[in-house]
Amino acid sequence: MKYPETDKIKMGEAEVEEKFPFDINPMYEGERIRKAGMYVELGGQDKPGFELVLFEPEPEKIKDGEVSLIGPDLDGMEEGGTYGYAMIYRVYGEQIEKDLEAVIERRNHEYQGYIQGYMHLNQRAEVWVRISKETVKKGLKSVKQIGRATMMLFKAELPFIEKMDATYITDEEEVVKRLEEANKIYEARDMRARGLHDEDVDEFYQCTLCQSFAPTNVCVVSPDRTALCGAMSWFDSRAAARIDPEGPNALILKGECIDPIGGEYTGVNEAAVRLSSGEYDSIKLHAFLDKPHTSCGCFEVAGFYIPEVDGMGWVHRGSKVSDTPIGLPFSIIASSVGGGKQVKGFLGIGIQYFYSPKFIQYDGGWCRVVWMASDLKERVGDAIPEEMNDSIATEKDVRNIEELKEFLKKVDHPVVNGVIREVDGVRITEGWAVAAEVAAPPALVEGAVPVEAKNQVPMQVMASGAGGNPPIKIILKDAEISVGKIIVRRKEEK
Repeated sequence: MKYPETDKIKMGEAEVEEKFPFDINPMYEGERIRKAGMYVELGGQDKPGFELVLFEPEPEKIKDGEVSLIGPDLDGMEEGGTYGYAMIYRVYGEQIEKDLEAVIERRNHEYQGYIQGYMHLNQRAEVWVRISKETVKKGLKSVKQIGRATMMLFKAELPFIEKMDATYITDEEEVVKRLEEANKIYEARDMRARGLHDEDVDEFYQCTLCQSFAPTNVCVVSPDRTALCGAMSWFDSRAAARIDPEGPNALILKGECIDPIGGEYTGVNEAAVRLSSGEYDSIKLHAFLDKPHTSCGCFEVAGFYIPEVDGMGWVHRGSKVSDTPIGLPFSIIASSVGGGKQVKGFLGIGIQYFYSPKFIQYDGGWCRVVWMASDLKERVGDAIPEEMNDSIATEKDVRNIEELKEFLKKVDHPVVNGVIREVDGVRITEGWAVAAEVAAPPALVEGAVPVEAKNQVPMQVMASGAGGNPPIKIILKDAEISVGKIIVRRKEEK
């Protein structure tokens, strides 16, 4: 679709046309602006930021097309600086109801991605925006121009929006003040979705809004699993599908249930093939290690498997924790698993998934969680079972794997002696401490290098004492090998 290069704006009583100093085209979705090329950064990890859409039932209260700005504009910002950022839109339309607020709000990510030289990532209270130096050189003078272009796109793509205005905020104190109210609105939306479960409905929904960043991502929104970005619940997706059945939140019929504990359905598997262009053919909605859900680029939380203790750790976007027990921060973990990949051992989720009774239930649920970033643990504290709360370590308790092992032994965490899956009473792990005690240390063949095999790696050792054959042959299948040190010594002649 070709979008106009101008927009009509009010100048007193007169209406004039404003020429946008940037190109507007869906081809710019997924554009990345690196730090060296950015003019300013808005929101992100270092500054508060959010986006919010509010339904206004009284159309006369909306100043259609108007953008108000609270705080410094681009010409008052220091190049290379970082600022708070909020985008609040009010909308009216005869077909609009309050349930559509989150649906319209999520489209802000898509439409702002059409603007050349303007990078928009994430959602809700985690928005991250960069504006390029090149776009400012071309004539971008105000974030109001961004606001007007965004509203033009909203009306072009969603014609049921009859009136719309916007308030953009770059004053950090004002952003923080308004964020308190925004968080209450987000929480109210989330609370509504927690009472419905997968077995209560016949259909799920897809979300393809992140496929510009993650082409093979298969985002399935079910009552028990919100979208990875956290912005779209099952109710939100249903509302979106009703107004735009062929849009990004189209219907997915559940089909036959293949695995009720893992959450595998024939309809979801068919959608996986279609949405990933054949890259993936099966997904379990509530599993971590077996056919896990793909991870896009906007997931709120990253989960990672820790084989040394046979448990999972979790860190969220925006966490102040610099390192996890595996030595990697959120940014590195996210880059490893993001992009629409299905990676066993890593999983992207929305924060609301912690509140689901089906939270990774295939792999033991909360009994398998061994570590969380402290700010995340505090944020979802009411979702953690009381008997597990003190058994989950944070960076305040441990710094590395060895300290994590000692902590888990001290609190008698279920992973130490074996996890029994609560939903069906099946023992799914034997316990890493038990396995370590039972396993006899392997005999070393002269000349062999000790190898730590993770997660019971199959290994064959064959010694040979004559001829030109090597003295040892090791066959590893599906192995993850960790080598701490290799010492090479010259063999002394006899």
